[in-house]
Amino acid sequence: MRIRRALVALVVVLGGLVAGVGGAAAATPYCGITWGSTARAGGALSTAPLVEVRTGRHECWDRVVFEFAGPADGWSVAYGETHTEGQGLALSPYTAGGALLRVSLCAPAYDEHHAATVPYRTGAHAANVLGYRTLRDVVFGGSFEGYTTFAVGVRARLPFRVFALNGPGTHSRIVLDVAHQWQA
Repeated sequence: MRIRRALVALVVVLGGLVAGVGGAAAATPYCGITWGSTARAGGALSTAPLVEVRTGRHECWDRVVFEFAGPADGWSVAYGETHTEGQGLALSPYTAGGALLRVSLCAPAYDEHHAATVPYRTGAHAANVLGYRTLRDVVFGGSFEGYTTFAVGVRARLPFRVFALNGPGTHSRIVLDVAHQWQA
């Protein structure tokens, strides 16, 4: 009887150790990413117009780059429904993906003469993300009173980060990275 109890106790202890190792491995950040998925905002309003939107792929995340003809560093990004600027129409019917990132840039997509500086129209797809692991869509939501909106469709609600970069030259960029997954 004592041997049986000892064996049962040993199995329980070993099982706990194996489960503990599995739990520790599951808690390991994917590619060291510790970004999270809560709303973020930064910077200030700018008059530098948006001139280009492009995307890129990395081993651990997909990227959207918004380039401005001058200094711009203001943005707000959060998961949730995205509405067009000025009209307030929902962009979700036009956006692919399991989750939607609402990107508000604190800069216009038009110049001082109110001429569009990007070739998009409201609801138009701003970038080709075919074959991307996380990005599903980048849809232009318009520009109104100095603010420009995009709906970024992603595979699921995943960690993201946003930051501003100076250059090239007098231009500046606001970068949105969305991780491929939560944990390793």
